Amino acid sequence: MPETPNAPSVPQDPAGDRESSLDLAAVADLDHDRAGRRGYPEAVYCEGKSPTQVAAIAATVRDKGVGPVTLFTRAGEEHAKAVLAELPDAYYDTDAHLLAWPPTAPPPTGGKVAVVCAGTSDVPVAREALLTARYLGRHTEFVVDVGVAGLHRVLGKLDVLRAARAVVVVAGMDGALPSVVAGLIAAPVVAVPTSVGYGAAFGGLAPLLSMLNACSPGVAVVNIDNGYGGGHLAAQIAAPFGD
Repeated sequence: MPETPNAPSVPQDPAGDRESSLDLAAVADLDHDRAGRRGYPEAVYCEGKSPTQVAAIAATVRDKGVGPVTLFTRAGEEHAKAVLAELPDAYYDTDAHLLAWPPTAPPPTGGKVAVVCAGTSDVPVAREALLTARYLGRHTEFVVDVGVAGLHRVLGKLDVLRAARAVVVVAGMDGALPSVVAGLIAAPVVAVPTSVGYGAAFGGLAPLLSMLNACSPGVAVVNIDNGYGGGHLAAQIAAPFGD
């Protein structure tokens, strides 16, 4: 079971002036059959939604469900309060800005997903990837701070990386780590560029281009800061054979 983070306090009305009778159909159409159709449940992307809208979605998830687990991604503090007001037992990870309900991840099946991040500044995106893979039912292992500035660090984790069926590599700055990792292991690598870096990193564009131009074969690249997408793809790669 994932560790229990510090959850925000939940006021009586998390959205302040929240409308108690918000018509969910006016703002969202939940995909209740996605788990049956694809094998993976719908996730709710909170950024850009108001706490009122997120609360209405959470209430519908509670009453009707959308699959074995529901993830709320990119959840700010007010989004988290809104979700926890409707789903008080939901798991909330403050680093990943992610909530999961029910709070306990399903029993793991399939192969292991290793999530590697280049630096501590990449941890929020890396934890989003890690928790996504975990709640989609995979064994997960987290490797932190093994960027290319000290190659001995990633070389010291080769036993972990080579035991995984898929490896998510999260990096900003020059974005070189996925190519290095892919050259050392047999498993596919899912590269996640982050917006970490100084001016010429252009908010993650520089590492994105580096990853797209990786010399090592077997590297797939998702969008900037898209830990959810990286974790999801890795979970699909590592699914039990036949699923």
